[in-house]
Amino acid sequence: MNGLHPAGQTAAFFGGVRAASGNEETLAEEIGRALAQAGYGFLHGGYNGLMEAAARGASSAGAPITAVTLADKHEEWGAFNPYATASVHLPDLGARLNHYLDHADLVVAMGGGIGTLHELTAAAYYATTIRPVPVVLAGATALRLLAFLREEKWLYETPTRPLGFLHTVETADAFRTHLAALHTTPIGGA
Repeated sequence: MNGLHPAGQTAAFFGGVRAASGNEETLAEEIGRALAQAGYGFLHGGYNGLMEAAARGASSAGAPITAVTLADKHEEWGAFNPYATASVHLPDLGARLNHYLDHADLVVAMGGGIGTLHELTAAAYYATTIRPVPVVLAGATALRLLAFLREEKWLYETPTRPLGFLHTVETADAFRTHLAALHTTPIGGA
């Protein structure tokens, strides 16, 4: 489903305002670049940290970058990072999440705070109940979270809720490989 980027597909990026490490910030930038090189437009929160790093990477390869925020929080949360080329201001968190997920052909999530956790869990729920949009968890922080969610049975597969949409990558090269496979394998395929 492509709602924003007429020349290609659209990726939603969820990542925190603080990078857990320099390695994760570098990974976010490389993921953004890989998405743009593969023809994806880019949706993100618009602020700093991992969002800015991924947007910087996407910008370096010419992707359109849309910041998606809440209408009444923009002044409180501050200016967008310098890579945002467009913005969408929505009335509430539900509308914001729906905008991301309804327009995303791919979701990429990395580490972050409670907002990123909210976005990731909404994406997982959306992919199991609405449309199986691929969700890629990237970096050590997100992979530890996923391991915890599986271990504690917050996230598990059933016949009515398959998890074929969910993928993990630890490196930029693994992300590029996965991205290439998305274009040759049906969603949920091997």
